[in-house]
Amino acid sequence: MTLAEWLATACLSVATLGLVYLALAIVMVARLATRRPGADPTRRTVTILKPLHGAEAHLEAHLATFLAQDYPAAVQIVFGVQSAQDPAVAVVRRLQASHPACAIDLVIDARLHGANRKVSNLINMETRIRHDVVVLADSDMIVAPDYLSRVVGELGRPGVGLVTLLYHGVPQSGLWSRLAASWIDTHFLPGVAVGLGLGLAKPCFGSTIALRRETLRAIGGFRRVADDLADDHALGAAVRALGLKVAIPNFTVGHACADRQVGDLVRHELRWQRTIRQIEPMGHVGSALAHPFAFACLAFIAEPSLAAIGFALAAFLMRAGLLLAVRRAFGVDRKAYRLLPLRDILSFGVFVASFFGRGVSWRGHRYDVAPSGALIPKTRS
Repeated sequence: MTLAEWLATACLSVATLGLVYLALAIVMVARLATRRPGADPTRRTVTILKPLHGAEAHLEAHLATFLAQDYPAAVQIVFGVQSAQDPAVAVVRRLQASHPACAIDLVIDARLHGANRKVSNLINMETRIRHDVVVLADSDMIVAPDYLSRVVGELGRPGVGLVTLLYHGVPQSGLWSRLAASWIDTHFLPGVAVGLGLGLAKPCFGSTIALRRETLRAIGGFRRVADDLADDHALGAAVRALGLKVAIPNFTVGHACADRQVGDLVRHELRWQRTIRQIEPMGHVGSALAHPFAFACLAFIAEPSLAAIGFALAAFLMRAGLLLAVRRAFGVDRKAYRLLPLRDILSFGVFVASFFGRGVSWRGHRYDVAPSGALIPKTRS
């Protein structure tokens, strides 16, 4: 057997396992969607924390979805920025004016408490919490009016100490934002479904983290994760260490994807991939199986054959079936099937790049990531 034939055979072997993985992902996504809903919502009062940085595309509309909640108890929402010149300040002021009945606080505080600037923002906001339940969510999340009731209802289950949510992609405009949303729907979300289904994953996501105020105090507050890249994962781990469960209900929230250039997309996804590499190194290596289309293409490059073409076609059809399963399970209504081959090739490229280097770009700042997952700010040249 020549080297080319050996490489083609090896790539097709990985692609075969990848097709099995995609079939498993379809089953697990369907199973995840059938989890029973949370308990009846209590009348616990809620403080929502929204750390902000810059005026992202459609930020005001996204934040307004958190102010339009159909919830039976008092809700306070605290926005936080680290500079009075941050463009997000004007967005919050407009929301305060347009929603006078809502309890909206704005914290402007430049103090840093660690390498993670978002967590420093949360620490500065923490003293303004007034209510029993604390819900934090990233600035680019989009939620339905029953979001808060469903989240707090899940928190009312016996033994649950924290609630987090899966999310689907919502493209804002342009090719790159559609590709970013497609990655969430066809790679991230199914990967989590498989990890949960097999008992291999213990995730916690910045899309939503809801916990009782006393639980937040018991883990040491946000200061506990002031230097962590994966602060959301670290908060989940801290709650689990108390002997409490982290619940993941059977619905998703929207993640606004505003990537306008390929560089934006690659930076975001490389940060996510390197974060996963730090949290679950073996699982990250194993996620090579999530790329059967790319391995079929590599097999064809090494040794052109009808078999390689057949595997590539099968991988495309399986990925399309997975996307359909995600959309049926979580009510995601978009069509981007024609982008799947390009999306798979891009995903594989970012996956490979994630093994070379530890640097990440986040909110305009560059960091190295220590083996412990701690952020190390890079000195500007």
